[in-house]
Amino acid sequence: MPSKLCVMTALSALAVTGVLCAQPPASTLNLLYVPTGNANPVFIGDSRKGDNLYTSSILALNPDTGKMKWYFQGSTHDTHDWDATEVPILFDGTVEGKPRKLLAQAHRNGMFFVLDRITGKAVTSTQFSETANWSKGFNAQGQPIPNPEKEPQRAGALVSPPSGGATNWPAPSFNPDTGLFYLHASSGYAMFYRTDAPGETVAAYGGSSEHRVEGFGGSLRAIDYKTGKTKWIHEYPGGAGGAGDLLSTAGNLLFAGDGAQNIVAQDPVTGKILWHAGLTAGISNAPETYMLDGHQYLLVGAGDSLYAFYLQ
Repeated sequence: MPSKLCVMTALSALAVTGVLCAQPPASTLNLLYVPTGNANPVFIGDSRKGDNLYTSSILALNPDTGKMKWYFQGSTHDTHDWDATEVPILFDGTVEGKPRKLLAQAHRNGMFFVLDRITGKAVTSTQFSETANWSKGFNAQGQPIPNPEKEPQRAGALVSPPSGGATNWPAPSFNPDTGLFYLHASSGYAMFYRTDAPGETVAAYGGSSEHRVEGFGGSLRAIDYKTGKTKWIHEYPGGAGGAGDLLSTAGNLLFAGDGAQNIVAQDPVTGKILWHAGLTAGISNAPETYMLDGHQYLLVGAGDSLYAFYLQ
């Protein structure tokens, strides 16, 4: 069986030819990877001392028994609504010259993690958000060390990212040929205030207040999985953020929605814009490619409309 199912393509508007490939599952480890939500009460952690296992984590479960094989917690004792439900990506890579089975995630808290998906051990832990200011660094397990001064305070604590995160629900993408992890990111700050007195009973979002201070807009970023360093950043103009999920292809293309209701194709190595088309709304799904009657199409949803671009 071939390792890739490929169809030759040429996107006429781009004058780019190449191959779009569907990768088969990378391994047969019989593990189910589950990203989890944040702890509750959300902002005031007095009643939940400690790390609050296994919140804001990625869990590796045996799907036959439900037994947990490992976990990695990206936000210990989270007090900023930074869940870990951002889409993780599974791939096979090389670390220090050796093949590894890996899992990568850009976390809502502004951190980027690459884990060994057999053991759950951190291979790479870095900060992808330049403005993130809530951590004192990483511990020996590759987890961020929270700064208690950035928890909600009576006088307010200036924190980046806000509860909306440095990235969120739009799915990232990974290109095994470039070794780059692509994501939509945003930068901003908020003041987190504590409104209850110590010892008062709070629930859900009670006992606190968040006020957005400043945002610096959104960007599309490419991160090298081996180093955790950002290779390139495409800033969206006018402070707008990116829209929808991402699609990277073996034809050397990266498709994304921008903040001006365009579907955009970029060079995945450099971030250079190669082509774009205006839509009636921001894209609402991951761009997809399919074959029909011997022709290849790019399909994207925008609001209540579907757009199919002809590849020839």
